[in-house]
Amino acid sequence: MQTIRWGILGPGSISRSFAEDLRLAEGAELVAVGSRDQSRAARFAADFEIPHSHGSYQSLVEDPLVDAVYIGTPHAFHAENALLCLRHGKHVLCEKSLALNAGQAEQMIQAAADNDLLLMEAMWTRFLPAVVGLRELLAEGAIGEPRLFTADFGFRAKFDPASRLFDPALGGGALLDLGVYPVSFASMLFGEPTAVDGLANLGPTGVDEAACINLHHQGGALASSAISLRVDTPREGVIHGTEGRVRIHCPWWGATRLTISRGDGAEDTLEFPVRGNGYVHEAEEFMNLIREGRRDSRIMPLQESLAIMRTMDALRLAWGVKYSGE
Repeated sequence: MQTIRWGILGPGSISRSFAEDLRLAEGAELVAVGSRDQSRAARFAADFEIPHSHGSYQSLVEDPLVDAVYIGTPHAFHAENALLCLRHGKHVLCEKSLALNAGQAEQMIQAAADNDLLLMEAMWTRFLPAVVGLRELLAEGAIGEPRLFTADFGFRAKFDPASRLFDPALGGGALLDLGVYPVSFASMLFGEPTAVDGLANLGPTGVDEAACINLHHQGGALASSAISLRVDTPREGVIHGTEGRVRIHCPWWGATRLTISRGDGAEDTLEFPVRGNGYVHEAEEFMNLIREGRRDSRIMPLQESLAIMRTMDALRLAWGVKYSGE
């Protein structure tokens, strides 16, 4: 098996979780980390026994030992960071949301095509064993025709106007951080919505701190979700079909347990163990795509990532949320 040599761009908390999981991923070798601060890069490298630490992103992408880069920086920097990697010949696994907006996502997709490289949005939920199993159950008609998806994702975050959650310069707000999960899940189930609406509460920094999102899909399927940085919610998802429903237990975006309720009253609960923090599954899919010479994922296609950005752009436009630099 071809070993894929990884670099990590941005040594934040989510990058730590991803680095832990690379230790479990077959055929992966973490060889470098890059930060704008050499001391942060060195500490991260020491923690994970990474042989090379770089004090700039430029130095990381110029490292000839690196085949692929995982980008774990705030949303506002995804496009800039991904374009830098792609233009230096590195495959890119970029944290969700793929970009700040659809325009940036288009630039990233075009750069990947121009350089014959793999770009994939790191929507880890889709690669989890529970969600793989869920897609199989739905394809088998376990609950008839899926018609409605409902979900919530809320937690109480301490307000800090300079944090990535609340700073518009960093792409803050509930939508890109939390809302991307139900929007992406609904897209997986029903495709791109034909109509989008919702209501949001904007906080003192001008970003959406809480919102309700409604999506109308082809054939009449609906998706409804509530997201919040201000309150804790049950964090469950339910897919309602014509002959039953599937409950995705908390936390539904990191699913390990499904309960299938059928029209005749029968219920079955299925358990799906996750390896590591859950990121190992997307990492292995990404590496397999590189080995196979493929430049797009069937599970998380680039055109679908772009459509998801269009949906979130439409929501922000309706809410009056604009990020710095747009």
